[in-house]
Amino acid sequence: MKRIKIYRIFVYVALILLAISIIIPVAWVFLASIKQNKELYGNPWTLPEGFYFRNFVEAWTNARMGDYMFSSVIVTALALVLLLVIALPASYVISRFQFAGRRILQVAFMAGLFININYIVVPLFLMLADADTWLTSFGLDGFFLNNRFILALVYASNALPFTIYLLSGYFQTLSHAYEEAAYVDGAGYFRTMVQIMFPMAKPAIITIILFNFLSFWNEYIIAMTLLTDPHGAKTLPVGLLQLTQAQNAKAEWGYLYAGLVLVMLPTLVLYMLVQKKLTQGMTLGGLKG
Repeated sequence: MKRIKIYRIFVYVALILLAISIIIPVAWVFLASIKQNKELYGNPWTLPEGFYFRNFVEAWTNARMGDYMFSSVIVTALALVLLLVIALPASYVISRFQFAGRRILQVAFMAGLFININYIVVPLFLMLADADTWLTSFGLDGFFLNNRFILALVYASNALPFTIYLLSGYFQTLSHAYEEAAYVDGAGYFRTMVQIMFPMAKPAIITIILFNFLSFWNEYIIAMTLLTDPHGAKTLPVGLLQLTQAQNAKAEWGYLYAGLVLVMLPTLVLYMLVQKKLTQGMTLGGLKG
């Protein structure tokens, strides 16, 4: 019993220290974002003299963080929609039905888990650039680079293996009794999948939405590579890097921290909204007992 108590104390202390190491930097960034620039040259741990909202106004308008946020919202939403439209039916069919080629599809999707797209981003860029060159040879405008839909498609394709792996594992935990009851009531395969099985997989769906939202929203390398137009649409991480470079020269740190808050705030809000459902996606099944 003493060893168990000591172990629990050790775990609690470690978790508290970990929470402090995360909370303090985040809180410091929020406080720095509402300080005037002169306050940041003094003691960085002092409380702000007041709420200096102009930092957010300047970051939103002059630094174009509003445009970058709009681009990030569009790209992330498109990528999530494409991912769910493809992954939900695919994972359901792979996990619930036996058909020729099923094992090959499973192996192919699992193999995708070991491919890091950051390692193949240069060949991907060259392929899309060649496709644009081919279009321009016919007098058409380029389509594949500087296109938010193509960027969203790349994001969704990259997240597809892990999403199918997670969802198919969850669907396998659900009893076939639900489908059999739906078939007896006259429901077809598609209606059973959409109206019966998908709602039952809601915890897993929320989990993959949150994980992939964080991945898409914070992604930098692919967005920087595929959105090459300096005056075109940029996502928030790319725009934040440009803001960082600009403010390092101007030493206007308040704008920079306000931009950091604009990047972090959506993820924090989303996590607070779905935190109760987050852990359920890995553990809940269709039947108990």
